[in-house]
Amino acid sequence: MTAYVVTGQRARQMRVVPAEVLKRLYTRSDWAGAKQTAAHLALLVLGGAAILATRGTWWVVIPLIAQAFFVNALFGAMHESVHYGSFKTRWMADVLAFFSGAAILNNAGFYRHYHMAHHRYTQDPARDPELVTSGTPRTWKNYLFRVSSIPFFVLRTRDILLFPFGFKGNVDYIHPSGWGEARRWGRYLLAFYLLLLVGSIYFQTTAVLWVWLLPLAIGSPLLRLYLLSEHTLCPNSDDGFANTRTTVCNPVLRFLMWNLPFHAEHHLLPNIAFHNLPEAHTYLRPHLKYVATSYTQTHREIIGVLS
Repeated sequence: MTAYVVTGQRARQMRVVPAEVLKRLYTRSDWAGAKQTAAHLALLVLGGAAILATRGTWWVVIPLIAQAFFVNALFGAMHESVHYGSFKTRWMADVLAFFSGAAILNNAGFYRHYHMAHHRYTQDPARDPELVTSGTPRTWKNYLFRVSSIPFFVLRTRDILLFPFGFKGNVDYIHPSGWGEARRWGRYLLAFYLLLLVGSIYFQTTAVLWVWLLPLAIGSPLLRLYLLSEHTLCPNSDDGFANTRTTVCNPVLRFLMWNLPFHAEHHLLPNIAFHNLPEAHTYLRPHLKYVATSYTQTHREIIGVLS
């Protein structure tokens, strides 16, 4: 196992952004969250309507691909909401966290505590849950298996079926105090899925399959590629300027992912609201070791070291 290097630089690095600026960047906004949520919801509705209108023709491929992006990009909404950064009003963030998490098969109550551990132990092979559960791809076989989304669907099936009933599986990387929330949200999630199933059977409709499940499956490998680029090939250390990668990608992807591509900025200062991350980038970019200009650039580098 690769050693984890403690540099002790984190507190100094966080002071790069002036205190008066940081105070403003920490400010949440219900208005910013509502605009972002409404725009993303509108895309989902339009994508779903286009799929239903073109079923039975080859034209359906185009809206299916678009909806694949829209559905899987809800990861950004869930991620920002578990940080309570999507809205100033916390219950609104919780509602968005639940439904955006449900759309990508995530128990957002569990993910909140999983993600807290990831922030606390970023790039520590023994304690960062992202490394504990998946590790770093070293071979083509491991890389392609990760991108296939098979491990993702296996783990999410575990979460959906075990957590609501108090079973933890082999999970030992979240704080014990988090299991009550994971269990409670897991029950809500299971009830929501059962409601969708019963409703689909009652109304004899396959709309849920076409509008949600097929796009989710189609786009899931793209989300795996996206997530792989956040930390892969970054050093195993607590150096906030080096252990996370920012990707300066196109504005459409930044919008869909709630500015999450500014990932090093988010990791160093996780309380910055999503709509303020671009400004934070202007202060932090000169200090960041890993700033990619595209996701293809990062994956070319990852592929270059596979055996």
